Amino acid sequence: MANSIRRTAGVTATAAAVALGLAACGAAQEAGGDGDGNLLEQLQEQGSITVAFAGEIPYSWETEDGELTGATIALDREIYAAMGIDNVEGQYVDWDALIPGLNKGEYDSVSAGMSILPDRCAQASFSDPALMYTTGLMVPEGNPMGLSDLQSVIDSDAQLAVQSGTIEQGYADDLGIDNPEVVQSSQDGMAAVSSGRVDAFALTAISLRSMAEDNPDSGVEVTEAFVAEIDGVPQVSAGATVFRDENTDLLEAYNEQLDAIVSDPERFEEVVGEFGFTEAERPAEGLTTEMFCEGTDEDLQEAAEIQESK
Repeated sequence: MANSIRRTAGVTATAAAVALGLAACGAAQEAGGDGDGNLLEQLQEQGSITVAFAGEIPYSWETEDGELTGATIALDREIYAAMGIDNVEGQYVDWDALIPGLNKGEYDSVSAGMSILPDRCAQASFSDPALMYTTGLMVPEGNPMGLSDLQSVIDSDAQLAVQSGTIEQGYADDLGIDNPEVVQSSQDGMAAVSSGRVDAFALTAISLRSMAEDNPDSGVEVTEAFVAEIDGVPQVSAGATVFRDENTDLLEAYNEQLDAIVSDPERFEEVVGEFGFTEAERPAEGLTTEMFCEGTDEDLQEAAEIQESK
């Protein structure tokens, strides 16, 4: 299946989706606006939570059979079950609309492996780091331009594609890469490489590896993973679940259960290992959301040292 979710047509399916969306919106707006813990209590009472997903393998997507799956979904199911919320419902949302839709009350949290970045922290609250990320380049088979990282893209004057709203788009901007092609989905990025329209597509390495494995006839390969550097500072990146600022009780309860998984290497790999995540992607003890929300050179350098020392 393609990494981007295919929406199905049909009056019945559309009506059901609209009804579900309105119900989720109403429930979230009713309980989530005053920060007094009502949303957490309501979710526990109803035993169900609605999370937004962006259809990106291996983080969160829907299978051909309509099953919600992925590493962030697996984490959520474990965590919410421990909180007394047994049912995790998914709502597909375009990447750029994830946080705006959350703040409108259209769903209860975002489960899309979203990187913790200062501009995003200004819009919503991120859980503790759940997954660590490295960057990769998808290139034509044989890697004809010998690309290895973003600096090699600059040095070779290669045409790069990035996905709208991703951390890799920010890297390209910060590095001054000329006129990168901005695509709307990871599948579009792979198609740009396969067609020869671009020389490389930058995204998290684990996503690119999954895409290449799932599309063996696409004529692409993926470089070794790397940590991007900007002005000599390693751009260490961590993904997390996102909540509305006012839902502090929900966030705190989530973090408590997340820590129980992340602090246990065996349990971490048991939960997310089937999606390609390993000890290398487990956040080290001492990494904090605040480091990534501040995002200063000093914070990122400290985060890199902490992660490397694990």
